[in-house]
Amino acid sequence: MDIRQLKAFVAVFEERSVTLAAQRLFVTQPTLSVTIRQLEDALGVTLFERLPRGVDVSEDARLLYPQARRMLAQADALTRMFRQRRDCAPLCLGVDADVGRSQLEALLARAARAEPAILLEVREGCCGDARLAAEDGRCEDELFLPLWEEDFVLAVPADHPLAARDQVDIALLDEPDWTVCPDHPSHQRLLDLHGSATPTLAAARAGSLRLAAHMAAAGLGVALLPASLADDHPGLKAIPLAGATPTRRVGLCYAAQALELPALQALKETLDGYSGSGADKP
Repeated sequence: MDIRQLKAFVAVFEERSVTLAAQRLFVTQPTLSVTIRQLEDALGVTLFERLPRGVDVSEDARLLYPQARRMLAQADALTRMFRQRRDCAPLCLGVDADVGRSQLEALLARAARAEPAILLEVREGCCGDARLAAEDGRCEDELFLPLWEEDFVLAVPADHPLAARDQVDIALLDEPDWTVCPDHPSHQRLLDLHGSATPTLAAARAGSLRLAAHMAAAGLGVALLPASLADDHPGLKAIPLAGATPTRRVGLCYAAQALELPALQALKETLDGYSGSGADKP
């Protein structure tokens, strides 16, 4: 029993006619009749009763029909899967740990609609043909395609006294406990704000903004974080800052030679006008 025989059987079963089934499959009637007979011999059953006009189906044929349809669908799915892989252009995308979950998922959904299709491999860290990262984290020899911009906010635990605030002025805060990221590129830009709030020398220290979010949620100290990271964490409340607010731009970092990759070209085109939230810019 093979795919050709199953296709012949399904066509005759659905058309109830060898003549119409042969026309549907673009084969001659004798060829189709031989194919059906070979299937019947392989199964040891009679599938069709030949009538003066058309055919009648046996009980064995009724049992076989749904199974045959399922097997043909699976065969078609396998064919499509391997053809799609062959036709897709491969691209490895590195993702910085400090990119927000919701923003990453929105971007990946957009990338899935790229034309021509991309066979995407996503990895964590500084790797790949291109990277999704904040602009202050790009290497000197990398080009940068900005995709979205977001504000920094004050992230506090949900049960913190400040959690009820709609806005805070950092200069007026009297907060003894802070979580900071001294080794993060954004730290230098946030020093003025930290200085205004006079965090203590006993401030908790994190190696990344995402780790700072976990530490702030655990009560180790409030933190200045990109809004997306604070929003991602169910244990944190994001409070907008009054006055001049620091921001960060997130986008694609890539070497100039990577522009030769068809997949990167397709990704850049599909991200044209992208706002970072899953919706296009106006």
